[in-house]
Amino acid sequence: MSAVDRVVEPVKAEAVLFDKRDSGVAVLTLNRPERMNAWGGGLAGAFYRCIDRAEADPDVRVIVLTGAGRAFCAGADMGDLDTISGAGVASGGDTDVTQLVGERHPYFITRLHTPVIAAINGACAGIGLTQALMCDIRFAAAGAKFTTAFARRGLIAEYGISWILPRIVGWSAAMDLLLSGRTFYAEEAKELGLVTDVVAPDELLPRALAYAEDMARNCAPSSLSVIKRQLYDDAVRNVHDTSAAAEKLMHESMQRPDFIEGITAFFEKRPPTFPPLQEETS
Repeated sequence: MSAVDRVVEPVKAEAVLFDKRDSGVAVLTLNRPERMNAWGGGLAGAFYRCIDRAEADPDVRVIVLTGAGRAFCAGADMGDLDTISGAGVASGGDTDVTQLVGERHPYFITRLHTPVIAAINGACAGIGLTQALMCDIRFAAAGAKFTTAFARRGLIAEYGISWILPRIVGWSAAMDLLLSGRTFYAEEAKELGLVTDVVAPDELLPRALAYAEDMARNCAPSSLSVIKRQLYDDAVRNVHDTSAAAEKLMHESMQRPDFIEGITAFFEKRPPTFPPLQEETS
């Protein structure tokens, strides 16, 4: 794709790059490679602004999140953490971790209408792993390193990772990864079901983009929004309530033009042309 086909704009201090493509995909790149994209106040704020921008744009149907350099996100910025912790000790008060994490917990990604795909290009640790797990689908570069790390830093399973990790890899594997804090690689992550596919580093972004662009081209935004909400909401429901809610949502979906377009395109053997997401699906 040529330079004229997309707009690449840095946000604030270029902590996160925003790349909106004509394909309906927005690529967000964590852009502090000199700090291995460590999570801190500056990066967090830029990330939220880019996510909000993509979520509000009806032309953006899928978000791809990746990192610049050799890391996806190597965890919390230890410089920020040391400063925040030291201030808490000096004042005799509580440590204000919100200064590090930012104004939102990682699970906010699960509440977006827009699907988010993580292209994990390198080191993915601590809160970086939590952020990746809250994305809807994950791809990884061969050899990328993963670790929960919390137990080895005197911390706990933070910000919802104890909820999402067992749902992705199962109870036993989650216990192993959280209690040991050991390092594991992309290849094992695929065996555990933590990532969908592992590819050579130079093929990672093209692989994730091809997947995202196929979704943007062929899936109704209304369906993506509702199905995503169903999956996360139904994780805490029983099957009776899940089925009842699905019946209501099915009736609603059949009233939208997306349904007519999807059926018509199928019978006419052509790609569908779905309209942007409408407010009533929110």
